[in-house]
Amino acid sequence: MKHLPLWLRSGRVQTGLVIIAILAVCAIFAPWIAPNDPNEQNLLSILTPPAWADGSDAMFPLGTDSLGRCILSRLIFGTRVALTVAFIASFGAMIIGAILAHIAGYFGGWVDWLIGRVVEIWLSFPPVILSLILMVGLGTGIRNVILAIVLVDWTRFCRVLRSEVLVLRRRDYVAAAQLVGFSHWRTITREILPGTLPLLITLMSLEMGVAVIVEAILSFVGMSVGADTPAWGQMIADARQNIYEAPLNLLCPVFAIFFAVFGFNILGDGLRRSLDTRLTQTERT
Repeated sequence: MKHLPLWLRSGRVQTGLVIIAILAVCAIFAPWIAPNDPNEQNLLSILTPPAWADGSDAMFPLGTDSLGRCILSRLIFGTRVALTVAFIASFGAMIIGAILAHIAGYFGGWVDWLIGRVVEIWLSFPPVILSLILMVGLGTGIRNVILAIVLVDWTRFCRVLRSEVLVLRRRDYVAAAQLVGFSHWRTITREILPGTLPLLITLMSLEMGVAVIVEAILSFVGMSVGADTPAWGQMIADARQNIYEAPLNLLCPVFAIFFAVFGFNILGDGLRRSLDTRLTQTERT
């Protein structure tokens, strides 16, 4: 364990990476892992109970839904939508938020004031409501879901990172770089960005969990992917009408969302504790 990087020695980071690795394997190898076609309807096997219950079918380990579709297969293929949105949307929101945060914190003055007012106005709208409004205008589809999340959640990065940039902006080594003649671009990328990178990585891992929840909400109300693409929120919506006959159909996608969000959140918490020098120094003392 001693030869591993400090951040990788954390139990939280290791747990989060294992969970994300499991989800990634399911998403990448879904056609080979899933026991059935997720969209294949077997009307003779509607609401089949799971394998451990009476009347089960070995072809459907977790049973079937109201259209005879395999629950396990739909869960596995739904991982693709969740992780695609989580990674791409979080990365896009991070890029926009980080750029504006570094510009605002470094230059200050009217630039900081203008970006700060835009962030405050944007944050005045409830995130989920704003996402729904954007989806109404953009239309359904996974690309529009990603775009909506990016347009809503870039403020999370900008608001937190700006305060960190303001602190680093006053450090002596930044002033020394300016005295030497470093350009603004070189000062930000060489002197300030390395100091904000740990916080940036932590925020991105936490944002991935938020993106999974937002996508599930949008697919629950039918504003995410199409009906031919399995998604966890879509599965929850389909299972409501048979919640008493087949409660597992509702519990499985709920647990999948919880499992993914828990993995991203515990990874983010572990990275925050490992990479933030202020926290590590406090724990040692």
